Amino acid sequence: MGEFTHFNQEGHAKMVDISEKSETARIAVALSSIKVSEEIYEKITKQEIKKGDVLAVAQVAGIMAAKKTADIIPMCHPIMLKGVDISFQWEDDAEDFQLIISATVKTVGSTGVEMEALTAASVTALTIYDMCKSLDKGMVIGNTYLVEKSGGKNGDYKREQ
Repeated sequence: MGEFTHFNQEGHAKMVDISEKSETARIAVALSSIKVSEEIYEKITKQEIKKGDVLAVAQVAGIMAAKKTADIIPMCHPIMLKGVDISFQWEDDAEDFQLIISATVKTVGSTGVEMEALTAASVTALTIYDMCKSLDKGMVIGNTYLVEKSGGKNGDYKREQ
């Protein structure tokens, strides 16, 4: 079993030293989802939510969250992001109104952007909840997970379906 990289010799938390790691192109994609009522689905798709364009606001929130990940996850390094993209897709099942949120984050650097992608997807879902909660507080934010990542010494990862 390898050594724990986030603890110093005294057993206290530390930020991992990445100064010796080479800079490579790094990409991470994360998904999340939110199940909503038919009423919320209709109002989002027709842009009838009183707080504004839900998906546009949520998209901006997700991008902002990716940029602030190091501020809220203690051991994350501040990263100069090169790109963040949030996209949406409604599931085809007409009885289940679920929005799939995809967050893609890119950089060139010494550490990966998995946490930034996961944070972006999560905050996007939370923002949708916030903007629609006056209509129904029963929305369910679904599984959030890493789909794939590339770059770095640990190599590429692609989640099996």
